[in-house]
Amino acid sequence: MKSLILLKGVQVENANAIAGHTYGFPALTHFLGYTHALSRALQSRLGLTLGGCAIVCHDHQVQSYQPGGWGDHVFALTRNPLTKEGNTAAFIEEGRMQLNVSLVIACDFNEYDLDQTAESKEEAISLFCDSVRELALMRKLAGGTITGLQSVQFHVLPEQFDERSIWMKKFMRRLLPGFLLQDATEQLREHFSTLKTTDENTELLDAWLEFMSYKQISVEKPSTKSGDNTTNVVWERVPSPGAGWCVPLALGYRAISALYKPGEVARTRDQTTPFRFAELAYGLGRWVSPHRFESIEPFIWRYHYENEWYLCQQFQNSTTN
Repeated sequence: MKSLILLKGVQVENANAIAGHTYGFPALTHFLGYTHALSRALQSRLGLTLGGCAIVCHDHQVQSYQPGGWGDHVFALTRNPLTKEGNTAAFIEEGRMQLNVSLVIACDFNEYDLDQTAESKEEAISLFCDSVRELALMRKLAGGTITGLQSVQFHVLPEQFDERSIWMKKFMRRLLPGFLLQDATEQLREHFSTLKTTDENTELLDAWLEFMSYKQISVEKPSTKSGDNTTNVVWERVPSPGAGWCVPLALGYRAISALYKPGEVARTRDQTTPFRFAELAYGLGRWVSPHRFESIEPFIWRYHYENEWYLCQQFQNSTTN
C-alpha cells in the first residue's frame, strides 16, 4: 500500500438497511462493491486501480417508527404509484436508512503515477481528487443516493517505517468523530468454544444469536426498609458476550451449488462468466474508536476467495495503545 484515498463525509440517502437476517447497517459487500465500481471507472479514465477500503460511520438513522409510541419498531414504507389498471400497488417491505460515512481506500500508486501533463505534483493531486469526486458522486452506495461528499483527499504514505507510524497516528484522529468497523469473528469462535464446554449440542448459530439477542434475568434483592423481611425482584439485563460494541454482519457468500460453465444456466446476467448459486455468510463485527489504534491498515476490508467461500476480510491484527 503506497497511498490512501479518503472519501470523507459521504452522505447517503435511502441506503439499504437490511442484509439477510441482519439490519441496521448495509452489508460489507455494498462498500467493497462501490469501491470496485469506482476502481473500474478510474481504470477506464486514468489507468489506475483501487484496493480494499476501511469503513468509518459518523452517523446513521434507520427509517423506522413505533406505531403505538412504544414496542417494536417497524420500517417506514412508501406508497407506490397506482398500477396501470388503476389499482393500489402492493407493498414491498424495504428497510432504508440515512448514512454519513467515510471510506479509506487503499492504493498501490503514488503521485508520480497521476496525470503526467500537470505542471506540478500539487496540480496532479488536485486534478486526481476532482476526478475521484466526480466519479464517486455518480454512483450509488448500498442502493442509496449520494447527496453530499465533504472532501476527497489523496495521501501518499511515507516510505520510512518510523515516519509512516507517526503519520498514521495523526491520520487516525482525522477520522473522528466516528467509529471504525473491525472484524470480530474471532470473538464468535471463542464464545462458541466456551458454549461447547457446557453443552455439546450447541451450534455456531446459537453462539451468533447471543450477540444480537436482548436478555434479562430476575435478581432477588432484600427490602431496604427496617423490619421488612420481604424480597423484591428486579430485572437486570444480561451483558452481551465478548468485549466492546459487537454487531452481527453479513460478510459475504458461500456457494451452495457446483460452478457452472458460462451460459449453462439460463437467464443469468452474464453469459460469459462462470455461474454458481450462493447464500449469505455471516460473521461478527465490532465498532471501535479510531484514536485507540495506530494504523488504518488492519481495518482495510478486501475480497477473499477460497473454495466455496466468497468473503470480505481483514487480514492483519491491530494493536491498541
